[in-house]
Amino acid sequence: MNSPETPVFSKSHNLFGLNLAKKSKSGYIILVEGNIDVVSLHQAGFDSAVASLGTSLTPEQARLLSRFTSEVVLAYDGDEAGKKASQRAISLLEKLELKIRVLTVAGAKDPDEFIKARGADAFRNLIEGSSDQIEYRLQTVRDKHDLATDEGKVSYLREATDLVAQLPGAVEREVYALRVAESCGVSGEAVKAEVARRRKRRVSAAQKQAERELFRPAKAAQPDSREIRYENLRSAAAEEGVIRLLSLDPSLFLGMEGPWEADFSCPALWHIFSQLRRRLEAGQSVAPAAMEGLLTPEEMRLMARILQKPESAANGKRALDDYIEIMQTE
Repeated sequence: MNSPETPVFSKSHNLFGLNLAKKSKSGYIILVEGNIDVVSLHQAGFDSAVASLGTSLTPEQARLLSRFTSEVVLAYDGDEAGKKASQRAISLLEKLELKIRVLTVAGAKDPDEFIKARGADAFRNLIEGSSDQIEYRLQTVRDKHDLATDEGKVSYLREATDLVAQLPGAVEREVYALRVAESCGVSGEAVKAEVARRRKRRVSAAQKQAERELFRPAKAAQPDSREIRYENLRSAAAEEGVIRLLSLDPSLFLGMEGPWEADFSCPALWHIFSQLRRRLEAGQSVAPAAMEGLLTPEEMRLMARILQKPESAANGKRALDDYIEIMQTE
């Protein structure tokens, strides 16, 4: 837990207890904060418990979970740090289209303490009564405001409607907008209108950001290193996307033919990709730390820059096909 990242063992790409939890027949994985929580849960018969290794949940760990389950039950500690960790985990897991439930460990510091005090049946009841992540987040917002005052209601409605506006489905937005309205004793139509206004503003902001990225100066799209230059910016952007997807979801490339060296416009990007692919096919880690010695310092800096850019693996196969098509037509 306290060791640094090394090429041999990357904490950010592993989960404690997953070797056992992935065999569970429960239909969900319980994600907790501590290794002792995992041990206690397994001893109590909850064989699907896992924990991150002394760190907050990472994107790599979230993707690892998505390979073995479609539903995650968050059972983090009930303190303020645990609540913040839950919010972070939710934001990572929902991008992978996982069903998320949040369990509130009432009357105890953590699952280990709860099971020791109340027993396995009581914890099972907590799981069965756990709320979905939207309800949990709305309740978290509600707890911050005094709904007995007009000022508290307005503050709550402002924050809650912003949260509901982020939901992707129109039906979801309407259902939770009405729930927010009911909790404050205001009209459903008013809340739905506010949600629609905030969503329109979000969509507009996202489009402007996409346009800025699309039309940003060519200089900003070039690597930081003077030794590496992109001759074809559009193809290089797609090549970077392929490298990100290989790092995010290596399973997309297992047994896949191509892309080939001729598809890459930048030799440095081809070298990074080919080294990652070679390690993947050998069953070895493709974590950045594992690439030390295989890439030049300039290539290591370029790969770090590439992996810092946003990329979603939720529709990875389609994105990969799109990237390769760009590379082959540019």
